[in-house]
Amino acid sequence: MDIIEYENYHEKTRSQDKPFPYLTYPCSIPHDFKQVPLHWHDEMELIYIKKGAGKISVDFTPLEVAAGDIVFVCPGQLHSIRQLDEQIMEYENIIFPLRLLNACQPDTAWETYLAPIDLRQFILPCRLSPDMDAYSRAAACLDQIDQIRRTFPDAYELLIKGKLFEFFFLLYHYGLVSRKNLTDISHRRSLEKSRQILKFIEQHYSEPLSIKKLADSVGFSQSHFMKFFKNTFGTSFTAYLNNYRLTMASRRLLISEDSVLSVASESGFDNLSYFNRKFKERFGITPREFRQQGS
Repeated sequence: MDIIEYENYHEKTRSQDKPFPYLTYPCSIPHDFKQVPLHWHDEMELIYIKKGAGKISVDFTPLEVAAGDIVFVCPGQLHSIRQLDEQIMEYENIIFPLRLLNACQPDTAWETYLAPIDLRQFILPCRLSPDMDAYSRAAACLDQIDQIRRTFPDAYELLIKGKLFEFFFLLYHYGLVSRKNLTDISHRRSLEKSRQILKFIEQHYSEPLSIKKLADSVGFSQSHFMKFFKNTFGTSFTAYLNNYRLTMASRRLLISEDSVLSVASESGFDNLSYFNRKFKERFGITPREFRQQGS
């Protein structure tokens, strides 16, 4: 999985177009990419650290993680991954929709234990570490799924589902699932506004976007929006938007034969020289060279 796919912030087709949507990606920071910027999606995600250490943020809660840690990212949670100092971090990215475990008929197990997680009514701990009681048994479930996926035996889907059910049973068994705290209204509102902003940028990045348009979309004044964006995302709206557009442009360069001018325009840049300059600042090479290297 390369950075272009990883940075397609709310990509909905990664699992929906697969016959059995349990996907794993081996990743390395900074070898594969320097960072995974703040994003969210509807699938469940487990970040299983294999070697080294790094930084992960889940709903703005910062975590320093190390080999063995398993980080939980529930559907809809904002999360990002960064390098810690100069360390290299290798990890397995596991992504699947919780509805993979939903039966077609009314199902008490789904309605009682899994649907509340999918609907963000129940929450999981930010991470499962090797020093926790549940760790060895829960981590073994993921390790066994990896073994299953190496050979894909007949009826492997049943084996994987069985291990996922066991995994979630262990989380409940060890008291690691809790009801969401509904009293922190300001924090929940901040998370929801952040998701709305990311969604709006995803849907409209190719169009002319102004601070006023984004501020109006979430019901903020322009001054409040700029302050909120800087405090939440750690950068200015203009810098973030340029970075997002460059990511989308780099992806278009690899998957299409459109001219550089067309790619720039479709990615929201109406000035080719400005696009070329910003692209080289970001990737260290020109768009044309990037396409040649990618092919």
